[in-house]
Amino acid sequence: MMLATRISRPLSLFSVKTLNSRDIGNGLRPVQGFCFPFLTPSGRRSYASEIDQIGSKAVLITGCDSGFGFSLAKHLHSKGFIVYAGCLFKDQGAAGSQELDNMKSERMRTIQLNVCDSQEIERAVEHMGASLKDPQKGLWGLVNNAGISTFGEVEFTSMETYKEVAEVNLWGTIRTTKAFLPLIRRAKGRVVNISSMMGRMGSPARSSYCITKFGVEAFSDCLRYEMQPQEVKICVVEPGNFIGATNLYTPERIKAIAEKMWKELPETVRKDYGRKYLDEQITKMESYCNSGSPDTSPVINSITHALTSSSPYARYHPMDYYWWLRVQIMTHLPAAVADRIYIY
Repeated sequence: MMLATRISRPLSLFSVKTLNSRDIGNGLRPVQGFCFPFLTPSGRRSYASEIDQIGSKAVLITGCDSGFGFSLAKHLHSKGFIVYAGCLFKDQGAAGSQELDNMKSERMRTIQLNVCDSQEIERAVEHMGASLKDPQKGLWGLVNNAGISTFGEVEFTSMETYKEVAEVNLWGTIRTTKAFLPLIRRAKGRVVNISSMMGRMGSPARSSYCITKFGVEAFSDCLRYEMQPQEVKICVVEPGNFIGATNLYTPERIKAIAEKMWKELPETVRKDYGRKYLDEQITKMESYCNSGSPDTSPVINSITHALTSSSPYARYHPMDYYWWLRVQIMTHLPAAVADRIYIY
């Protein structure tokens, strides 16, 4: 009786809207969801006040060649920040860095930055230390956005692939954070790490990606505990399915990855699974990519809040209600129940 009372009280605070659903081949997907008491009438979190003097604050973003990083660089520039946009292909004159340079703004500064290259990171630290208006006041924000993704079941994924994804997504995040922490500490600033909903729950055929994002989550938690006495805020952003907006996967790239995996598989594995099985996995991956949201604004707004709010959240969950509910079920219900609902 006491347990029922304790559960019913918090549940009574929720008002529930009608759930309209459509079948996406993996359970029912709610289009509308719950209205929580900490949401404003517009359906957004009720945010605290913003920090002062945005125009004097500098932010470094990794992975600005395209996707979230490119959009975020432009958005933060429009908010008044001094933006250092780290681009992997700036030295090759790639379109992303060129477009940012063509803004001809003193507050938009692109830099060559490969998060896997310690020397490039050191040069970036030196460059920023020399170009900041007042280096003693430090760097306000670091957004660890650079990342790569692939797919493939464990038996289909080579050790080289596991290492390649981890080198960017996990070690790149740690390497860059360690290099810039002294500047962040001086400013009592922010580190925003881009994780994923797959840093909270596993998924078939995504182990190489999931393990790196689980690592980013753990790293961020430990760093948050350590930086609290330094008044540095550490935030994690866990986007849902935004593949449709980031162009991480195209049908051509999915097939290219699959063909490479197939060619590199041991003969025993190829024989045991058969080509038909791989083709089915390709179809599932294409379906997942096609279902992604084409609008990156929830992610951009979450990162912006983490950098501008006087009281940022430790975690942000920009995702639609289907994925939000799935994360809650996968992380809170017994595995036998959650697996039965979503996996088997």
